[in-house]
This record gives sequence, C-alpha cells and structure tokens, in this order.
Amino acid sequence: ILVGIVATLFAEAADRAVPGHWEGDLVVGSGGRSCLVTLVERRTRFLVARRLLSHESRTVVDLLVEMVASVPDGVRDALLSTLTWDQGVEMAEHARFTEATGFRVYFCDPHSPWQRGTNENTNGLLRQYFPKGTDFSSVTDAEVEAARDELNGRPRKTLGWMSPAEAMAGLLGSDAAGAI
Repeated sequence: ILVGIVATLFAEAADRAVPGHWEGDLVVGSGGRSCLVTLVERRTRFLVARRLLSHESRTVVDLLVEMVASVPDGVRDALLSTLTWDQGVEMAEHARFTEATGFRVYFCDPHSPWQRGTNENTNGLLRQYFPKGTDFSSVTDAEVEAARDELNGRPRKTLGWMSPAEAMAGLLGSDAAGAI
C-alpha cells in the first residue's frame, strides 16, 4: 500500500496536475553563513522566500515550520502535500518538520539538482536580485519580500502568460493566495 501511495505522489508531482507539491532549497550567501530559504510550488511556480542568518538544521526547520504555519487553515490541506529537497544537511531534522506540519519530505538523489528543477530555476531568478557573494545579513526582509513579490508577479510562458501569483489565486481564490 505504501509503495502505491508513494508512486501516486510522485506521479502527481511529476505531471504538475495536482497542486501542493513543493521544491525547496537554500540560496547561500557569502561565507556560507546567511541564506534565503526558498519554497516553490511546482504547478503554479509560486515562490515563498525568507531570510535566515544561520542554516543549521534546527534553524532551517524552525523557519520552514513558521512558513507553513502562515498558510491559511482553509487551504493548507490542498496546498501542502510534499516537499522535495536536496541532500543538504540543513534538513537533518526533516522528521520534526513533517511531524509539526504534516508536510511529507522527499529527498533528491545525490548530485541530481534537475529533480528540483523548478526550484533551481527560481533560485537562479533570485540571483538577479541577490548575486553570488551577497551577504544576506545585510539584506532586509523587505528587500527579500520585494524580490519575491516581483518574481511572483512576473508572467511566465509556461503558465500561459499568467504570473505565479495569478496561478495561485486561480487555485485558491484571491483572498487565500494573498495570505501566503
């Protein structure tokens, strides 16, 4: 039964027909200290990003739990199904994250960033705002929010020229999408 459930989740995430499958990663700043934690919903390409001054597992998981808690209760079950992450040590406490949120975590194969291609592409877009070498301790939360909002407002060919924000609003209704 478990194998069937996992196969169904992988098929759902792969074809992007069902919302709620996310990809996550860190955009690490200069010196490897500060970072951005990024989550991208696969179907809509909607980005959630937050700044973090340390990327040890406890801090990353605490922030991810906080990010998930900000999703409105009425849409949480529809919007949060799986999270795919790379093999980074920052997710060593993934079981605590799953227990706190109900959000199942899957890990890519080692050295296989294409298995989180949506997140890799989005992190590349974020680098237009925060180039390599950026020290995120000198970046404000408002600057991160502005970059995130601009990317979520940028029309994408793959979405039929809708923006990720419009695609998310279409899924959830405009009131719920604005709360994420």
